[in-house]
Amino acid sequence: MAQIDEKIYGQSKTKLESIFDAGTFVELGAYTKRSGSETDFEGVLCGYGAVNGELAFAFVQDSGRTKGAFGERHAKKIANLYALAVKNGAPVIGVFDSAGAVIYDGAAALAAYGKFMKCVSDASGVIPQIAVIDGVCGGSSAVVASMFDLTITVKDTSKLFVNSPFVIGKEAGSADFAAQNGLSAYNAKDEAEAFAYARKLVALLPANNASGAFAENGDDMNRAVAVDAESYKADELVATLADNGAFTRVYADYAKNVVLGFASFGGITAGVVASNPENKGILDIKSARAISKLVSFCDSFALPVLTLVDSEGLDVSLEAEGAAYASELAKLAYAYTSSSNAKLTVVVGKAYGAAFTLLGSKSVGADMALALPTACISVLSPEASVAFVWNSKVGEQSREELEKEWKEKCASAAEACDCGEIDDIVEPAELRARVCAALSMLASKAEGTPTRRHANMPL
Repeated sequence: MAQIDEKIYGQSKTKLESIFDAGTFVELGAYTKRSGSETDFEGVLCGYGAVNGELAFAFVQDSGRTKGAFGERHAKKIANLYALAVKNGAPVIGVFDSAGAVIYDGAAALAAYGKFMKCVSDASGVIPQIAVIDGVCGGSSAVVASMFDLTITVKDTSKLFVNSPFVIGKEAGSADFAAQNGLSAYNAKDEAEAFAYARKLVALLPANNASGAFAENGDDMNRAVAVDAESYKADELVATLADNGAFTRVYADYAKNVVLGFASFGGITAGVVASNPENKGILDIKSARAISKLVSFCDSFALPVLTLVDSEGLDVSLEAEGAAYASELAKLAYAYTSSSNAKLTVVVGKAYGAAFTLLGSKSVGADMALALPTACISVLSPEASVAFVWNSKVGEQSREELEKEWKEKCASAAEACDCGEIDDIVEPAELRARVCAALSMLASKAEGTPTRRHANMPL
């Protein structure tokens, strides 16, 4: 339909206009009424249209319609939308704003949530699913929203919780609380920014797991870049390497020691994992969880992963050990080793101990590993290595001289190249060109041996 009728759609009018390109939205199940009512339309709007010129589906729970109460017909409308989205291989944007289940429906309402969960689960890894929390999303709805690939909250508007804040405390359930605890990938300042961010994700991500994410953007793949490996900000480094300087970040409020997100390089969209040198790139529990989530998501949709390493190692604290730290690092190891998507790693600065191994090294599955000339790869830091191994030499040479010698002889990029764990040493100015070239080469990567009918016999 070309026009969205405000009288009929109420609060959802602005939301629908914000999601879809102008004049492209078509509603599905428009005349579905609430069970037992002849006048009240079901509290969810479902439909399809174009997002950035490409097919997409969306449902919007409307708190203006019977408070968006969730029941059997509500779930059925969403299930029908999902069936079409999966058949057509197009993403789903879900806007959550519901007061909860229709209590009078009893077991039927509880089963409706189960059907909703199954729709999301069956579509997971097939089509991208983006949730926007634009009101109340509590109890089972919070569980469903957390099953989506990426969740967006809105400051001062979103309420995302399993147990009501009235029961467990005012802080819980707020947008800030959700973002700080990893429930939200992005915390928008307002509704308009939330929907703009959702549209940006749809433009970056593939439509489904059988289609790649490629886009001509006019940026020169061989453009020289200015990279100062001794002093930089991770997000600025990614933007410097990315096409047109565009980098869409996720989990910024949750994982402070790492910078995560999506960017295109030579027209190829990739997930980006970058150590944050401002926090020494320490690989803590939150970082490990967020990286695992991103790598797994990228693998589901055959998106390559670019890992930029500059880490002084693991978190050394009783708090980490008491929070199943080893298990979280194990999940990170599984994410890299079990994924079959293309993986490119660049050691930008420091790579000490298990951080080198876990952050996309060749040993855990990277297809290619590069390093800048000043990269330092070592089991321990040069300072700790000298104290542990060469302490007896202090006096013959100064500690500073020994640490410099350790970097040059035992921890250099050249040493890592010599043993085959780094494929090449790249000058900083050439880094964008090498990243684009590597991802372009790996774009058609296939696991295993290609099938053939027979060998080509000589004449």
